[in-house]
Amino acid sequence: MKAVVYTKYGPPNVVALAEVPKPAPKVQEVLIRIHATTVTTGDWRARSLEMPPGFGLLARLVFGVFGPRKSILGTELAGEIEAVGKAVTRFKPGDQVFAFTGASYGCHAEYRTISEAGMIALKPTNLSFEEAAALSFGGTTALSFLQGKGGIKRGDKVLIVGASGGVGTAAVQIAKHFGAKVTGVCSTANLELVRSIGADKVIDYAKEDFAKNGETYDIILDTTGTTSFSRCGNALKEGGRLLLVNRLSRPWGWSGHQRRAARRSSPAS
Repeated sequence: MKAVVYTKYGPPNVVALAEVPKPAPKVQEVLIRIHATTVTTGDWRARSLEMPPGFGLLARLVFGVFGPRKSILGTELAGEIEAVGKAVTRFKPGDQVFAFTGASYGCHAEYRTISEAGMIALKPTNLSFEEAAALSFGGTTALSFLQGKGGIKRGDKVLIVGASGGVGTAAVQIAKHFGAKVTGVCSTANLELVRSIGADKVIDYAKEDFAKNGETYDIILDTTGTTSFSRCGNALKEGGRLLLVNRLSRPWGWSGHQRRAARRSSPAS
């Protein structure tokens, strides 16, 4: 089968199309013929090994000291099941699915095997393969932070910084699903997009500083890495939570960094 592979770290031209063996499903795996995949920040980090100061050695240990441990990138896919292992019960050949492989990568190829117990689900019929493929990375990150770390509940006031990005757009919709009142922060060009996916209010960061407008929130979710407690602590209600999405964490399979803070108190990591 064809796959996009890389054998050394570097700029985009280290990636090339190649012929690799087609995988076969194990007893509890399915074989997916991939129709759509994505390129995320996780792929860029793994391919370039460009890291914030202090993370270089750790990145080498994670991705491979002398070269990439996994030669095929890609963490998201959507496609059709071509074959199943003899013990598979949840899926059958012909099922249209989408899946998230995370730190296992391997989606930039014609085929990928995945355990039926993994992060795989039937594709909604009203979504294209391209739309479904783009759901998992942002969706799982947003859900993990808002529900798992933020304890979001109905009636919460939630501010999402970077509301037009992959994680941000998912976070807006997930927060609305939980019954929160959502404010999105984004650029001028994306104001209508963020409104269209359900935000109750949108702030253009070029014209207004959310940290200085007098509004307070139960949860502030920052997907951009531009916010700190010292900057926006006064925008949190008593017992409010500041959630900083660590962009290094999700591609590597880590839980991510969280800061919980009561207003006017020091944050705890």
